[in-house]
Amino acid sequence: MFPVLETKRLLLREITFEDADAIFACFSNEQVMKYYGSEPLKSIEEAQNLIERFTQNYLEKRTIRWGIERKGSEGLIGTLGYHAWVPKHQKAEIGYEIHPNHWRNGYVTEAISKIIEYGLNDLDLTRIGAIIYIENNASYKLLEKLGFQREGLLRKNIYQNGIAHDTYVYSLIK
Repeated sequence: MFPVLETKRLLLREITFEDADAIFACFSNEQVMKYYGSEPLKSIEEAQNLIERFTQNYLEKRTIRWGIERKGSEGLIGTLGYHAWVPKHQKAEIGYEIHPNHWRNGYVTEAISKIIEYGLNDLDLTRIGAIIYIENNASYKLLEKLGFQREGLLRKNIYQNGIAHDTYVYSLIK
């Protein structure tokens, strides 16, 4: 059963096909996808396929992706979760995005704090990693505020729009 998590202002829940419009709104947005490592979605069908991949990868214990919903307000404002999840090695990488209409409200900090707690306690993770474009100041400052440490630079690590980007690697250790 998919774990539902709550914070003071947020509900972190399973992403379903009913969320396709919200997923499309987020993952088709150029601002959101700027540092994401993949191209913006072009159709609602691509959003549905992404939801299907989230579900299948969760069943295969490779990822766990929550939808971020504000309490008292229906509809997702973003997603976050773990990918590159390897239970045997007690590690995963964190990823997140939120629609620009909801930036700078502390929602991502609140949501990440909750899934860090879940990851360390319930998934028994020892290491939570993150890969961040070096230009994405807001993201790495957020992670540093939450206790992540920069481990190094990965040169030409991610291709997006045909361009190789350098990234920082971060981690939080139990």
